[in-house]
Amino acid sequence: MANPVFSARNPRTGVHDYQCEHTTSAEIDDIVKRLRTTQPAWAALSVAERLKALEDFVAAVERRQDKVLAALKADTGRSRIAQLECGALRGVLARVGADAKAMLVDIPARPTMIPHIHGSGQYVPYGIMGNITPWNFPLLLSFIDTFPALIAGNAVIIKPSEVTPRWVDPIREALKEVPLVDSILVIARGPGDTGAALIERVDFVSFTGSVRTGRKVAEAAAKRFIPVFLELGGKDPAVVLASANLDAATSGILRASVAATGQACQSLERVYVARPIYEAFVAKMVEKAKAVTIDMDDPENGFVGPFIFDRQAEIVADHIKDAKAKGAKVLAGGELLTKGGKWMAPTVLVDVNHKMKVMTEETFGPVIPIMPFDTVDEAVKLANDTVYGLSASVYAGTADEALPVARRLNGGAVSINDGSLTAMVQDTAHESFGLSGMGASRFGPEGVLRYVRRKALLNNTAGPMDVTGKIVPVS
Repeated sequence: MANPVFSARNPRTGVHDYQCEHTTSAEIDDIVKRLRTTQPAWAALSVAERLKALEDFVAAVERRQDKVLAALKADTGRSRIAQLECGALRGVLARVGADAKAMLVDIPARPTMIPHIHGSGQYVPYGIMGNITPWNFPLLLSFIDTFPALIAGNAVIIKPSEVTPRWVDPIREALKEVPLVDSILVIARGPGDTGAALIERVDFVSFTGSVRTGRKVAEAAAKRFIPVFLELGGKDPAVVLASANLDAATSGILRASVAATGQACQSLERVYVARPIYEAFVAKMVEKAKAVTIDMDDPENGFVGPFIFDRQAEIVADHIKDAKAKGAKVLAGGELLTKGGKWMAPTVLVDVNHKMKVMTEETFGPVIPIMPFDTVDEAVKLANDTVYGLSASVYAGTADEALPVARRLNGGAVSINDGSLTAMVQDTAHESFGLSGMGASRFGPEGVLRYVRRKALLNNTAGPMDVTGKIVPVS
């Protein structure tokens, strides 16, 4: 009996022009059994040996760059960002490899609270990681957890989003060129049922995606008592103080709001501006937003691309409709444009408040709602009025003025006089607040440690005590 087949939609044409087979539960059973036999030998290699094998794999991917790029373009409808994803793998691996060499070393023995008992330590891989990944950066966000998990000695099964499955084909070709990596890395395509089957069989889970699905993943993992790491959504605020440079603030916030069509978890989604500069800020933002081009006619020309997932376009349109019904005004953009696929120009909203979805729910589109504030305390209160806590931004005349505000914001990372810096800076650890995630950071030198358990080795150098409390020498 043939495997069930699912189709994928092309974001630029709106046509379902690609089909592939599900990985069934029975196949996942077989994959896990095979990985149980290959993972111990992989874990027995040194970090340097594992890193060398992964470097060979990246080289094999790079030899297929044209195929990978074509697949990513078809998956996401984007050209420039697809090229960035293709080119990022080697840098991610180099960063993680350097961190692993420094961090994944046995912990030397030292006296404990009982001086003659010495404690040392060992890092032990969990075994098999299930890595469930999203559609917005399908290649990069699949390997940003896969590489450190593999370098730490685990085997990995990636379950990519069924919205963007095409990139898997050339990556599987590259895997076949490097048998050692092919023996411990598998990509299993399919819908949510495939991910659920994965969670039932692996030793720990990494999930990047929505809060709604993340909650289901966490609950399923909890039933099995396996660790789960969640990287979820956000409603990231920007706070613009009266001393901020208007040109810098509007440029940075515009880019951080509409880059990748706003389809990034760290996109800025709401802006709070000091009242003395509010009108000037809005005027400048509207001017700049209207100058940003969309790539509807040519994927090589235009900054804002199509919505990858058509249902997300409907969510964005609903947020704008809800805001307008409650009194908001659209000063730029705001219309859903259709030409096979779906686009929206950068959209600026004013007269917004926290009774509107666009200020409280994740929009995940190129929308910039702007609200004035009178005091810093009010700005902080508004910025923190959210169930999320992924990241945030503060703009001010100086970093010294911005930092006290940044320290008060509930977010895992706060950019100073810029926006969404976590998309560029991965060597500084940060952990999410609220519903934006759960578990240790994947970033920073210590990020690699989330893929291993720490074992303590306790050595009694004097000898054990007998029932009377007397030490019995071992030699």
